[in-house]
Amino acid sequence: MSYRTVVMYVEISCFVVCVSGWILVCSTLPIDIWTWSELDSVVLGTSHYFSNLWKDCVSDSTGVTDCKDIPSLLFYPQWDIRMCRTLIIISIILAFFGSVLVLVGMKCTKIGGSEIVNARLTFAGGMNYLIGGMCSMIAFSYYGNKLRAEFQDPNYKAQKFEIGVGVFIGWGGSSLLVVGGLIYSIFAGRDGFHSRVVPTKKSIQLLAHTEISESRKPRTTSGSRGITKYI
Repeated sequence: MSYRTVVMYVEISCFVVCVSGWILVCSTLPIDIWTWSELDSVVLGTSHYFSNLWKDCVSDSTGVTDCKDIPSLLFYPQWDIRMCRTLIIISIILAFFGSVLVLVGMKCTKIGGSEIVNARLTFAGGMNYLIGGMCSMIAFSYYGNKLRAEFQDPNYKAQKFEIGVGVFIGWGGSSLLVVGGLIYSIFAGRDGFHSRVVPTKKSIQLLAHTEISESRKPRTTSGSRGITKYI
């Protein structure tokens, strides 16, 4: 199996990994359960509180769910919610453009130009995946660490929440984006920016024929030319 075939299979595998991570990160936006908490009550039974970056919800044992949207983004006092929203949206956009660049530059699609141009396009797509994965990883990690700190803080008097399924799915999707983008960057960067000319069989034969022709040419020294002129 040639080196080009191996790189092609690696690119296809990384594309599947990165697209899966991108889908997982996108799926966290409509998921309601980023945080959740239970509160036992004598009258209503058990009440479940859950929320995400966009709304807060509560449901009781009767199955009734009531949700309230988070107020305006500009007037919302918690800046960390705005930061997490921004980082996740940036991650989704970067991963989308990374998919476009990778589709153009992969060896199996043959859409781009030369091998070096395709490798550089793939490298750019891999960097988009890598940066997008880091952005979403920072957002989910900060959000999860904030919930952990509030839950373990004995002086925190407000209602404590636990980490929900949305954050765990975000961690998984971000990890796939980072891993796939890193592998893309390594392989494509090696081919696009540190490429070496591999000699073919025809070029080797032409080089050998040139060396033989050069060796058969008569070599005259300055002394021999002077003797010939004197005679």
